[in-house]
Amino acid sequence: MTETLTLSIDAMGGDNAPNMVVEGIETSLSHLAEVKFLLFGDEVKLAPLLENHPWAAAVTEIRHTVEAITNDQKVSSALRGGRNSSMRLAIDAVGAGEAAGVISAGNTGALMAMAKFVLKTLPGIDRPAIAAYYPTQRGESVMLDLGANVDCDADNLVQFAVMGEVFARNVLGLENPSIGILNVGAENLKGNEAVKKASAMLQETSLPIKFHGFIEGDDISAGIVNVVVTDGFTGNIALKTSEGTAKMFGEFLKQALSESLISKFGALLASNALKKFKMKVDPRRYNGAMFLGLNGICIKSHGGTDALGFANAIHVAEELITHSFNDRIKEDYALLSGNPPTTEKEAGSE
Repeated sequence: MTETLTLSIDAMGGDNAPNMVVEGIETSLSHLAEVKFLLFGDEVKLAPLLENHPWAAAVTEIRHTVEAITNDQKVSSALRGGRNSSMRLAIDAVGAGEAAGVISAGNTGALMAMAKFVLKTLPGIDRPAIAAYYPTQRGESVMLDLGANVDCDADNLVQFAVMGEVFARNVLGLENPSIGILNVGAENLKGNEAVKKASAMLQETSLPIKFHGFIEGDDISAGIVNVVVTDGFTGNIALKTSEGTAKMFGEFLKQALSESLISKFGALLASNALKKFKMKVDPRRYNGAMFLGLNGICIKSHGGTDALGFANAIHVAEELITHSFNDRIKEDYALLSGNPPTTEKEAGSE
């Protein structure tokens, strides 16, 4: 018999919470089985929503709190004054072993700070990284860090590389994923000292990984490598630039297909292909940034997403838990350090 998976949800985080969150839970049940949700938030608002979503209601337990972290709240304020907020209590449930993972669409900085404070980091990891997977010309790839760490040294980048490789291998299903470090050029002599040293360390590592070397910005969407490693400053800019470019391209295409009767007829003939294209680049299908390196599973949903996007964030959490993601990271770091794998039970495991 399959063991029931318990997930912790911050019901009050996000631009359209809590409606979007409850609808997202209901949507996620189309591909999840044997799952239970602990929903943290204002019961006065949540109870009527669950009445209108009977599938979600059947597998959800409300944990009442009226406090919530706002999108513009400072991290220091959230840490000091947010102990009874929906976000903090949802994270606490993972730390206490009540849930195997937490999902929130709330304040990114507060979520990272709270999760790091409560869950701590895995052995060998100095800093958690924000990671996300995205479509490329050759399939799907993962990139990290996307904003958690503005300044990174070589050791941080190597840790990101290991975590990204574990994700690509276990979740994306790639047998021998390639790793590349984002740089201002592909030549070995280019870049700052951090990327040069990290490249040398990855070339000499005892881990059986496939290190490609340096890649440039246009290699990201080309899918030259399966794992793109960078510092959070560069990664966040790269992510936002690609999102903006995709929106611009979509708008240009929409304008071109509606500017004349002939173009509208052409759009009608190509409607099936356009639907496939739209689905391929739909950001909701890739929603759910992962805080990798924490001693527990924590997923950040985009604050402005809808039910489908939030459901995908739930699915990402389920994938990481099902594939024992943190255990795989521990095993790889044990090999890297020459120490036997730890048997310590990770926070949030059941």
